[in-house]
Amino acid sequence: MVAYQEFVSLSQSLDSEERGSAAHLSAIAYLNHVGPADEQAALYAALIGFLDDPSVKVRAALAYGLLHSSEAPRPIMLALLHDSAVIARAILQYSPVLIDADLIGLIRTLDLPMLVAVAQRTTMSPRLAAAIMARGHDAVTLRLLRRRDIALGDALLSELATKRVDHAEMRGALLARADLPAAARLVLVHKVGEVLRGARIVKGAVAEERLNRILRDCGDTALSAIGEREALREDGGYISELVASDRVNTRILLHAVVTGHVMFFAACLAELAQTPREKVFGLLEHGSRAALNALLVRCGLGEGVRNLLARLVLHARASDLADDAAARHYVVTALTEELIAEHDGVIPEELEEAFAYLSEQNILLARKAARGVMTAFAGEAGGAMALPGVEPRLALPAA
Repeated sequence: MVAYQEFVSLSQSLDSEERGSAAHLSAIAYLNHVGPADEQAALYAALIGFLDDPSVKVRAALAYGLLHSSEAPRPIMLALLHDSAVIARAILQYSPVLIDADLIGLIRTLDLPMLVAVAQRTTMSPRLAAAIMARGHDAVTLRLLRRRDIALGDALLSELATKRVDHAEMRGALLARADLPAAARLVLVHKVGEVLRGARIVKGAVAEERLNRILRDCGDTALSAIGEREALREDGGYISELVASDRVNTRILLHAVVTGHVMFFAACLAELAQTPREKVFGLLEHGSRAALNALLVRCGLGEGVRNLLARLVLHARASDLADDAAARHYVVTALTEELIAEHDGVIPEELEEAFAYLSEQNILLARKAARGVMTAFAGEAGGAMALPGVEPRLALPAA
């Protein structure tokens, strides 16, 4: 312990280093004090006195002693908050005494280094994060977006996705967040597709027609994959919005089943038919052909499309479409051959687009299934049927 007279000597010294030591000791003593109230009051008065010290070193030593404590006196921390920049930045970043009401009023006028300090606080409310992002500094906004501990809220994330859709880093940071609303995620994914379509390196490597086909297929996959996740969460807002904007068509319904997103498919049918999801799930799993047709009638689908989807559902019941590319290939092949046989090779106009889609998918799925078969064959074959081994390369010593 430092004797009282020695403390007085330090606090009245002409040397700022010694006065800083006294300020720091006072802060530690105040925070750890257990005793009479008059002693606590005397320590508090000593802290107040150091606020008026002309040396920034002394005030910084005081701030350092109180910086991380939730028991630090608010008036002193607020006074230090308006001190020199080096002290204020530390208080903004670390002091748990400050609350949103202390900070939000300052956010509008803080310079960039101060905003960065606030953005690095250990805990932050969505309201404070929104106030910081409203300043429009991309570097600070990106820093906050990359923090998974801050629940930014659907409204703020959707607003950022809409306003900053052309900013590549912002798109990446938003897409990396698991709490990004489904509709906002779809907007960003479509923007990524547009950027890829316009990129010279992509246009130079892929023919335009094939590129359009690839991007359209990827866009449909993204739409149904997002819908699958929302369907598992039992959140109908995303799917309701798709139906209301006429984005759920025959191609999307087929694609949902072909890619194994069966929950999204069922949720779309439930929304189109205005029927409880549980009933739709039951019909898709065990319903008769007549019951499936009745459900699809309620969805407002034409006769040709109804028959096509009913057949697809019946085929899908016996296959694992979620993980097995060969099963998907089998189902699409069977469906395509049935259409050709039923209509003697003359596909009705109502089904032309669906038939073209199935033909495209058949090629893609055939390639995927073939790769899987060859990989399995190469791993299991032996003797004369085994693939030739690759001689090991010589390991050269490091130069």
